[in-house]
Amino acid sequence: MVGPSETSVEDAIRVAIARVAGTKRNVRWFEVPGPRGQVEDGRVAHFQVTLKVGFTLDEK
Repeated sequence: MVGPSETSVEDAIRVAIARVAGTKRNVRWFEVPGPRGQVEDGRVAHFQVTLKVGFTLDEK
């Protein structure tokens, strides 16, 4: 799962979690292997994180 943000790495994480929570139930944990970003005119213009997400399977 990838999360983008123009604001911060934390916001990018929240965007990614919101996306995955919209498609998967029982999301339990996440890990951020490493943030990335884009620089424009000597300033950070964009943050991006890739998340590993763990969830439990539905009980039947």
